[in-house]
Amino acid sequence: MPYPEKLINEDEEIVEHLHPHWLTLVPAVSAFLVICGLTGAGLAFLPEGQDNEGTRQVLLLALLALALVLATWLTLAPVIRWRSTHYVITDRRVLIRRGVFKHTGRDITLGRISDVAYEQSLWDRVFRSGTLHIESAGEHGQETLVDIPGANDVQQTLNRLIEADTSRREYPRLPQA
Repeated sequence: MPYPEKLINEDEEIVEHLHPHWLTLVPAVSAFLVICGLTGAGLAFLPEGQDNEGTRQVLLLALLALALVLATWLTLAPVIRWRSTHYVITDRRVLIRRGVFKHTGRDITLGRISDVAYEQSLWDRVFRSGTLHIESAGEHGQETLVDIPGANDVQQTLNRLIEADTSRREYPRLPQA
């Protein structure tokens, strides 16, 4: 699902548009491979012969229905969740959008961000991902973005943008004559 450009103001520029790291899809791909393997094995063990034709048809339909339900639940749903999660960083704010049926969103202006931190496990370092913590003034306080690709670089980008935004607000440009 593409990010709705209508949420970006005319004077705003997108700096980063991220989804969670592709590594979050590894369990879904693994589940898909296991489902395919087990379905193939199940097909191989279906009863043969004309005496069992009715039973074979029922078991075949039940096996395929179960495989379809499991594939949808364990494979397709995580891919759709991944695709519908957007972390957009502009030169004015951070926009977070999640969800397919139930949409949740949060906009944090750069001026309200008081701290940006990241953490990486050894596994995260191997795959260049991490968790980003954005501390902001307001009711909800902290936003945690899990499995961000290049979390260290994103943290540095956010820090530079916050500094630039602070300078822009403190020393606005005077109109040129």
